[in-house]
Amino acid sequence: MSTDYKELTDRMQKTTEVLVSRFASVRAGRANASVLNKITVEYYGTPTPINQIASISTPDPRTLMIQPWDASVLKAIEKAIQASDLGINPQNDGRVIRLLFPQLTEERRRELAKQVKKYGEEAKIAIRNIRRDGMEKFKAQKKKSEITEDDYKSIEKDIQKITDDFVKEIDNLSSKKEKELFEIG
Repeated sequence: MSTDYKELTDRMQKTTEVLVSRFASVRAGRANASVLNKITVEYYGTPTPINQIASISTPDPRTLMIQPWDASVLKAIEKAIQASDLGINPQNDGRVIRLLFPQLTEERRRELAKQVKKYGEEAKIAIRNIRRDGMEKFKAQKKKSEITEDDYKSIEKDIQKITDDFVKEIDNLSSKKEKELFEIG
């Protein structure tokens, strides 16, 4: 019997992709526009991501320049950045906003490493919850005699292998991101 684990692996893959995007928003000492991804600005009554109302450029490795297409939203962008957990004070010259990324201190690197660990743990919990959901589905099939006890044991082993592979991938992504935090600057 060959069981299709596509839904299970798709959900686990999606969890991994979410983790990668969360890691992209963790500042690693170099200016990166993705740190702005989770910051939204009230624009005509709608929370809008900054990259949809402004062009974002990196004139040098430690600077992000945000140039809104509509100058009236400049103050709102500045306020949104100040209210975020970015930890950088925006410089507004009336036309553009500049974000100057200081070199990371040892203490800030450790804080960011803790954040990376937390994101990794949350992703592993999500993976385990997906495994549990999958197992419950097959347990119900076993109960209805749609699959045999042997099939169930085999499925359990397969799902555990898939889970272990994704957890290992998350551990690798986490340690790679942590390493990146300590080698820049």
